Amino acid sequence: MTITPINAADYIAAPKSKFKLTERPTRVSLFKNKKQAKESIKADAKLIRDLSHKLYAGNKRSLLIVLQGMDTSGKDGTTSAIFSRTPPLNLNVASFKAPSKVELAHDYLWRVHNVCPAKGQITVFNRSHYEDVLVVKVRKFAPLKKINKRYRQINDFEQHLTENGTTILKFMLNVSRETQGQRLAERLEEPRKYWKFNPGDLEDRLLWPKFMKAYQIMANRTSTKHAPWYIIPSDHRATRNAIITSIVRQTLENMNPEYPDPGYRLGDFVIG
Repeated sequence: MTITPINAADYIAAPKSKFKLTERPTRVSLFKNKKQAKESIKADAKLIRDLSHKLYAGNKRSLLIVLQGMDTSGKDGTTSAIFSRTPPLNLNVASFKAPSKVELAHDYLWRVHNVCPAKGQITVFNRSHYEDVLVVKVRKFAPLKKINKRYRQINDFEQHLTENGTTILKFMLNVSRETQGQRLAERLEEPRKYWKFNPGDLEDRLLWPKFMKAYQIMANRTSTKHAPWYIIPSDHRATRNAIITSIVRQTLENMNPEYPDPGYRLGDFVIG
């Protein structure tokens, strides 16, 4: 298995760059075929397994991966690909649906901070605090004045996390409306996918232009030096997974986790 070189910088929405979502592709050609993409994923996933174990043993830093995208963009499939070789020792997945009564009684970031990764841990957010500037904005669940304050609040929150040892990776899974339509249809055609279908997804689909505008504003206002957004072409599942798995592997390598030296040696003990 060989790793295909992927330049993470190609997918960043550069901070303060007046990013335009319409200029980012939903499909790219990086591999000769699907098999090559999957080989790259497997090779990266094996390295992630080892790096994850070192992160856990070192118990000094943590990694937060945010997956945000429209329905069918592939948040579950991406998570499975990245950590296909990683034991669940220090891996957690948090999903964010409509807030409970208890969560609504607190500020909107309370439930998020509660599930951020501890030292040595990796946490994947399947949807995230960004729902509070996306669906909440498009559906008008909160006043616009209040939502506009949240971009700064989120930036401050993420800076607080990074300054306290958490590396943050944020991926927007950029899927086309056409591909989403095909995938929604699959959920009604394939028995094993029936359970995934939600009529509410069709309501969001009718608001596609408003959601795309909300995503663009989100990226422009919250892609920061300490936590930039990566805009990932997501029409092709294997390519999407290969790009994100590569960026996660590169990030863990840059974090450079190491096994700690406990100070013990075999000669210090008598083993009968």
